[in-house]
Amino acid sequence: MSVFRTMPVEDVLTRGERSGLIRRLTGRDLVGFGIGIIIGTGVFTLAGIEAKEHAGPSVVLSFVVGGVVAALAALAYAELASAVPTAGSAYTYGYATLGELFAWIIGWDLLLEFALGAAVVSRSWSGYVANLLGLPPQWFGEDATINVGAILIIAILTVIAVVGIRESSWVTNALVVVKVAVCVLVIVAGLFFFNGANLTPFIPPAQPAPETASGLEQPLLQAALGMEQSMYGIGGMFTAAAIVFFAYTGFEALANLGEETKRPKRDLPVGLLGSLIVCTVLYVAVAIVLTAMVDYRQIDEAAPLAAAFQSVGQPWVAALIALGAVTGLTSVMMVELVTIGRIGFAMSRDGLLPPKLSQVHPKWGTPHRMTIGGAVVIMLLAGFIPISELADMVSIGALSGFVIVSIAVPVLRSRKPDLHRPFKMPLSPVLPIISALACLYLMSNLDVITWIRFGAWLVLGLAIYFLYGHRHARLANPSPSK
Repeated sequence: MSVFRTMPVEDVLTRGERSGLIRRLTGRDLVGFGIGIIIGTGVFTLAGIEAKEHAGPSVVLSFVVGGVVAALAALAYAELASAVPTAGSAYTYGYATLGELFAWIIGWDLLLEFALGAAVVSRSWSGYVANLLGLPPQWFGEDATINVGAILIIAILTVIAVVGIRESSWVTNALVVVKVAVCVLVIVAGLFFFNGANLTPFIPPAQPAPETASGLEQPLLQAALGMEQSMYGIGGMFTAAAIVFFAYTGFEALANLGEETKRPKRDLPVGLLGSLIVCTVLYVAVAIVLTAMVDYRQIDEAAPLAAAFQSVGQPWVAALIALGAVTGLTSVMMVELVTIGRIGFAMSRDGLLPPKLSQVHPKWGTPHRMTIGGAVVIMLLAGFIPISELADMVSIGALSGFVIVSIAVPVLRSRKPDLHRPFKMPLSPVLPIISALACLYLMSNLDVITWIRFGAWLVLGLAIYFLYGHRHARLANPSPSK
């Protein structure tokens, strides 16, 4: 009954063939899914906020740092996903290498990441749509008592996610084309208003944080070392990197589609690395254009890109950016809903969650119960709770998962040296260790209150595990009736 019992890799590989999920996705679909979930709030909002509050023009470097750390984690994901294609991604990798308790923790963290991310994004979507169409603020946006817009968009996208993975990919790919086109438009149009003077100094000198800043808002690393709370400088650049890492979260969702991909051993690495490369290039380019167009101290935090073009007399570009934001946020929610269904499906199939959640719809071939259940929770959060201040929780949930995935690569190589690996992370175990340490460093740059909330979420998850999951796990009850 050890909490460190592991799931045999052979079981993971064989059960994927009888899961009931239908293999319909190609490498191109996976790249679309990846871009669909990665490009969202990060490029349309966070770049401007972090330039103004923490990094100045060096927010460009923050995106580079975030992209490098994400790329290291993606290499680990690519190796594991190609060797062990499964619906549970990091959760299942942890189960097969580090043990059940670690698997539960990472599965619980992933549910936090995607559920909270979808709720935050749905509220942002509601606000953008209200602004674009002039809808009543009492029902749409952050000032609404009940955010009807957020609830409605989650409900509509849940129907699409339940009807089928192929239909979900069609919707996502269509939205991706629109928002990538808008990003390219921002870059090209912004070059005509490029002012190099706004990029100097590229790394603004460090200065004390405002007196109104709470100690709970101080990065954990600064608090632990007894440093004075500050903004800008090298420390501000790394703090911004930890926060804009939110912009890269989600690419790991692709690893959950291993049992629905036609050729997972080839297509999963293509989807993971391809989507991340495209998004990193777009992020860096947009950040350069934004900070060159507007002095970082004057950036509008509500709508940085749109306001930048309005300030140079180009309102038509601002309108297209709003359209890109709406489509971008829609595709993010779509992929997050799909991912929550697959993570819960895997955890339920292993007995850690109630077995009914792993039932696959007989016609549509999707884990409909888990998808609908997750959507109900998201709608409650999005409809009633202003949770913009919890966005950092998405980053810490993702980074904690990346730590475990990075460690899992050398562990699985040691335990299963003969396992066929179509893609291998180079320089193992050195690069996986660097990846894990880089993720931990970014986590340490998140503020104290985020760590407190993360700890509370872990305590709740551990209580559920020890009260239910540990006793009902398939490894503890191997009989078919269980």
